Amino acid sequence: MISYIIPTRNRPEVLQETLAGIEILGAHPGCAEIIVVDNASDALPRLPRALRSGIPIDLVRRASNQGAAARNFASLHADPASEWLVMLDDDSAPLDLRFIEVLRQQPPDVGAVSADIFLGGCPRSITGREQGGLPEVFIGCGVAVRRGLFTSLGGYDAAFNYYAEEYDLAARMLMNGYRVAFDRRFRVLHRKVTAGRDMNTILGRLVRNNGWVIQRYAPPATRRRQLRAMRQRYRAIATKENAISGFANGLRELARSIRSQRRTPMPPDLWRRFTGAAAAREGLAWNLSLRGVRTAAVIEPGKNAEIVRAVLAELGIAEVQEEQAEALVIGTLSPGPMMDAFERRRSDARVVAPCRLGEAPSTLIRAA
Repeated sequence: MISYIIPTRNRPEVLQETLAGIEILGAHPGCAEIIVVDNASDALPRLPRALRSGIPIDLVRRASNQGAAARNFASLHADPASEWLVMLDDDSAPLDLRFIEVLRQQPPDVGAVSADIFLGGCPRSITGREQGGLPEVFIGCGVAVRRGLFTSLGGYDAAFNYYAEEYDLAARMLMNGYRVAFDRRFRVLHRKVTAGRDMNTILGRLVRNNGWVIQRYAPPATRRRQLRAMRQRYRAIATKENAISGFANGLRELARSIRSQRRTPMPPDLWRRFTGAAAAREGLAWNLSLRGVRTAAVIEPGKNAEIVRAVLAELGIAEVQEEQAEALVIGTLSPGPMMDAFERRRSDARVVAPCRLGEAPSTLIRAA
């Protein structure tokens, strides 16, 4: 059995469209339920007791806006027979039901399964994939988490509200011996409705919350460097998005709160898994060594491009200009942007992705 968990606040029409997206999938193999948790909306959304497909809907309400942590409260209302909590936003829904069989196939050490998250107003107008995430860090609008594990870890940290709370939970999963798997058969459409989104608020939380994650889990030898790189990344994004004031507020909040974050640093090998460096090392070593590659160019750089470059250096592969390169390595470890970049450049036989992604087609890592 699965339990859909959907937080919402002041977006009743958006929520109705999401419920319609689940309804159109029809009856689910096994059993399913939907738990909508309202984050103190001005007016409680009016919902049916069940979808026409027979899936029951339970509406619970919080007295204050608890952000992502409202999912914790919703999980307490899940049927005890439910093994997986399927986390959605109020503007995201699965594109098909193949993911249910995917969940059934997971070995016991997989604590969460990340979806391949597409962007668009409807399935016929997909414009690309969701930004963010890493090979073992999921995105909150499309992930299934084992209910027992979620509960035992205490769910999301309420202090984060929204943004980077998934990184914190994924880190705790890894530190407790679990894996996060990515499977392209689990497909979610994220309509990414802009109502209620403010870029200054978003940038402020991204800076503060990512700083907390680094402070909590980064090994001592890399903590300061990671914090510096994080600040540089979000300063550039804030400049592009005209959200410098939000960025500055986030820095101030981080400075006030960083010493209160309890340090539980990961061992270096686990940190490499968390940041995607281990997946990049495995994927690039297999692919580029197999082909005898000695030179490469990093193309379409994005999140964690510096890790891709560092792994190439570890492997003794010289970084050169694109025209002289034997291989063109996509410069991001975020699954969605990685696959979008691969599809844009797939006509060039030199292009490879920096890591393998679960059930991704073998063409993402080109064999000799």
